[in-house]
Amino acid sequence: MEACHYMRSRWLHISFGFLALLSAFLLLPLKATTVSTSQLNSWREQIRSTLFISNPPPALSPQSYGTFSPAPGVIAEKVTYGTEYGMRIPAVLYLPEHPTGKIPALVVVNGHGGDKYSWYSFYTGILYARAGGAVLTYDPIGEGERNAQRKSGTRAHDRVVNAPSYPQHLSGLMITDVMQGVSYLSQRPEIDTKRIGILGYSMGSFVSALTGAADTRIRIVVLSGGGDLDGPDGYWDNSTKTMCQSIPWKSLSVLGDRPAVVFALNEMRGPTYIINGSEDTAVDIPHHLEPFFEELRHRVVAITGTPTNIFETYFVPNVNHRPNWVTRPAALWIQSKLDFPNWTPKQIEALPVTHISEWAQKNNVDMDKGYIQEEREGGVMALRDDVPNVPRRNLNVLSDERWEKQKDSFIYETFVQHVLAEVPKAASGSSDSQINNQ
Repeated sequence: MEACHYMRSRWLHISFGFLALLSAFLLLPLKATTVSTSQLNSWREQIRSTLFISNPPPALSPQSYGTFSPAPGVIAEKVTYGTEYGMRIPAVLYLPEHPTGKIPALVVVNGHGGDKYSWYSFYTGILYARAGGAVLTYDPIGEGERNAQRKSGTRAHDRVVNAPSYPQHLSGLMITDVMQGVSYLSQRPEIDTKRIGILGYSMGSFVSALTGAADTRIRIVVLSGGGDLDGPDGYWDNSTKTMCQSIPWKSLSVLGDRPAVVFALNEMRGPTYIINGSEDTAVDIPHHLEPFFEELRHRVVAITGTPTNIFETYFVPNVNHRPNWVTRPAALWIQSKLDFPNWTPKQIEALPVTHISEWAQKNNVDMDKGYIQEEREGGVMALRDDVPNVPRRNLNVLSDERWEKQKDSFIYETFVQHVLAEVPKAASGSSDSQINNQ
């Protein structure tokens, strides 16, 4: 069954790939309408200033809290490093036990409710560490060890904070957190700084697209469960996630054609891969299939004047919202760009796969009840059949006692206090918004 599904996916990918190449060829004459390097830099600075992204970046001051082995051949190191307002990010870095030379690295950028405890976070860490690379997983603001109750799946940051520019500050923090992850990896002696990529899922796809536009150090960006950035009054303008998506996205109207500018800046940075389920209703992919992306490519090349590094798309047929970078098509693409030392394309093609819902049940893996359905994460056919569960307690960076003493430097409420100290409240503090699954 997986083989048939894979062949259908390959056919769909090849068909859309041909259209993309044809489109890029037809766009070559548009080079005369390209913008200047100074304009590209100006757009990049507009993103940073609109979303309050610090320049210079916050101090890293990394600290290590020990290591453990989550699977044979893999070492996981528990670390923290700095972000906005002197706050700290708890993270787990997965590494091969015996690195071969300078190795590539990836940063996992979670969707709503996700964090370093999510199945796909540690699965990605083990999968790509066994391939010979490094994977950094961390807790987004409001989740995991950055949650006041140390809980996951809370979506705490979705609560409406009624203060001018607060959503832009929140979006800027999320982007800064990814950039700090890239900075942390860059100062590790085993990491090749020219082979660092970011993997964004759902909300993380939104954050990653903007991070890739703002940070030229990133080699590749993979967007799954998203990447279909649209224009005025589109899906992203009308997202129910007002704090972290719709309001920040509307504020970037200063860029003009926001999607084209964002992907033009990404193209200037390096390759981008957008992989979605063709039936992904969570981010409106049924209305954003290849014709949508083909037309967007035209607008991007009209800016850059070249199809080099224009974003690529892949649609997995008949599936919904998923972190698809643990699947074969994405792994092949990532390998082609970052060259993991323990992998070849032939080896990736030969790897067995795991049906995630069955794997989760067999290994007592805690999955978000909103995503465990077959058409969503439960139906993912992930590479390898020997990735173990990693108990939650093993993924805690800090001991209970140490976390209690230091939690004010991690949690969402501290961030809100810092922002409100900078900007006046428009009304009477904050109120809870409806928190939806995405």
